Amino acid sequence: MKKKVILTALAACLGLVAAKAQSLTKVWEVTENLPTPESVLFNAKNNLLYVSLIDGNPTEKDGKGGIAILNLDGTMNNANWITGLNAPKGLAVHKDLLYVADISEVVVVDLISGNIIDEIEVPGATFLNDVTVDDKGIVYVSDTRNGTIYVVRNGDAVLHMSNLPSVNGLKHDKGTLLALVGPELWAIDANKNTKVIAKGFEKGGDGLEPVGNGDYLVTCWPGLIYYVKADGSITKMQDVQGIMNTADLGFNPKTKTLYVPTFNNNSVIAYQLK
Repeated sequence: MKKKVILTALAACLGLVAAKAQSLTKVWEVTENLPTPESVLFNAKNNLLYVSLIDGNPTEKDGKGGIAILNLDGTMNNANWITGLNAPKGLAVHKDLLYVADISEVVVVDLISGNIIDEIEVPGATFLNDVTVDDKGIVYVSDTRNGTIYVVRNGDAVLHMSNLPSVNGLKHDKGTLLALVGPELWAIDANKNTKVIAKGFEKGGDGLEPVGNGDYLVTCWPGLIYYVKADGSITKMQDVQGIMNTADLGFNPKTKTLYVPTFNNNSVIAYQLK
């Protein structure tokens, strides 16, 4: 009888642990000099946050867009680090180069000098959205409206894959290209074979970041943040639909901090993942 009681208590404790879901605690919010922030990139090399600013129509080549830099404590480092872009969205870094998805071209910025060193036109692109770079420096960029992914090598962009409805967030992780395709998270191998590894997001996915243990963080632009486990199960951690947007997040795996651009709310919010 005593053994049965102990086992029952142990099972109950284990159940409580299993039931404990990941959660977010707000750390800080920057609300000034961030006109329409779409993407935040955490750069571990210099411990800075790069924020793409549309500052206008997301589809218009108006020269209003730019990139700001924030410090990790939420203070402004440089509100006008890069100016004269159009509607910059996704960001990715490889070595000392920053790649920016900007409507129909990939803009390449030297992180050290802050100079734009290349503007690579992507043939047929109309709404470039997110960008990622593999270990060899090959760039992948999504076009959400065309449902395509392009590859950029040696300054040339070519079509990589098509028929990917509403493809947005990209991340190259451990040899696999991960893509948010509508309300699903796909894995794409080197031979372009695809596998759905998570599904059931209420809206189309936007931002995608690996946690570092096989799990992922996913944002949906209308105001949703999900935790995705390696087994494909998903947990909704935040739903602020109708209050603010949650666009393409950045993530610091060392401190487990998310950096979420709120788009129309013109701010960036840092959350602690627990």
